[in-house]
Amino acid sequence: MTSPSRRLLLMATLPALLPLAAAADASDVLTPKLAYTGEAAATLDGGKRSGTAYAGQLMFGADVDLDAAFGWRGATIKAYGINRHGANLANSSTGNSTSVQEIYGGQGTRLANLTLEQKLLNDRLVVEAGRSVANIHHLGSELCQYFQGNSACGNPTYVFRTSNFTWWPVSSWMADATAWVTPDVYVRVGAYQVDPSQAEDGQHGLKWNTNQATGWIVPYTIGWRSPASARLKARYEIGGWQDNSTYLDPLRDANGIPALLSGQDHATRRGRSGAFARFEQQLTGDGAGRGLTLFGAVLKGTSGQLIEDHFLQAGLVQKGTFARRPQDSIAFVVTQQKYSSIALENLRLARAAAGGSGTPHGSQVMMELSYGIQVTPQLRIAPNLHYIVHPDQFNEPARQRDLPNALIAGMRIDWSL
Repeated sequence: MTSPSRRLLLMATLPALLPLAAAADASDVLTPKLAYTGEAAATLDGGKRSGTAYAGQLMFGADVDLDAAFGWRGATIKAYGINRHGANLANSSTGNSTSVQEIYGGQGTRLANLTLEQKLLNDRLVVEAGRSVANIHHLGSELCQYFQGNSACGNPTYVFRTSNFTWWPVSSWMADATAWVTPDVYVRVGAYQVDPSQAEDGQHGLKWNTNQATGWIVPYTIGWRSPASARLKARYEIGGWQDNSTYLDPLRDANGIPALLSGQDHATRRGRSGAFARFEQQLTGDGAGRGLTLFGAVLKGTSGQLIEDHFLQAGLVQKGTFARRPQDSIAFVVTQQKYSSIALENLRLARAAAGGSGTPHGSQVMMELSYGIQVTPQLRIAPNLHYIVHPDQFNEPARQRDLPNALIAGMRIDWSL
């Protein structure tokens, strides 16, 4: 019997084989993808205990240009697989629930993306459908490559904590469309099926039935980007999401009583929503990508019983640090996660039941400072430092005392193979 990982490799490569047979020049048809990202981290002070952890991801696949292969104008197949491996420092050492290794999650080998993209109306409308995830189409940023922590990257963590926003590499059925209203203004909307069973470690991404699906999430964005000719690049977006899938109430049972007092299960709810505004603005630059970029975001829930009230993010990235290091970078980001009153009440009750007293802090602040070294055109290494103020208690709600602030050292490696 063919193993799941081998089936995954076949699914990722078979779409490319047919056009290759007919193509005069395979390089016009097939764009291979092969890259490795590794993220190491060590708790230097604070948290639950000292410790180290390493997480990695191998990504492989290809884009297949169906125009070059068959004359299917504007059509591309995107087939990507991943292998994720390693451990999460948040679980073993820092004790909080927001990782400083954004590459961790969805462990194992799986199909992460298999979609057909179709460009229409002279590329003013781009439609993509198949098996994919929401967070590579919405609320993503190329600036995330300069950071390692998961509070800000790959996307602001708030959207995952207050909805069933689907995330790489846990793919599900989806359709997404981007319409360019003008050359610089766009509207994007998508629909992504929510299937929590797909997120379990060891899943291979080839279970395509909908037996365990719980609903859909619909993210939407209105954005403006600076013209291609602009020396200082910029992007501004507003948007939100509507999630009609099921989730557990952070505090109460089906009778409206705190579940920790009644001994009953937390109530199952349906329907949450949220909104966001964010920006990226280059302040200095030479027109070749180097310069200082300032960025920020605000995310806020608009309906549902939510674990967090709001999320704030601010940061900067300097591309090109010194005359002799034009491809190096310096990056800094700070985020605040503000918890909701119902989530804090649940933590207070859990602590009291375990013999403790008081309520954990109402917010968590995470900071990261990173220096990226472009060793070769294909290899980038980025040592980084993280500081967590008031680490959250959601991983261990029965803790009798607050976790101390944590200082963490990290190292990110990106290798384009």
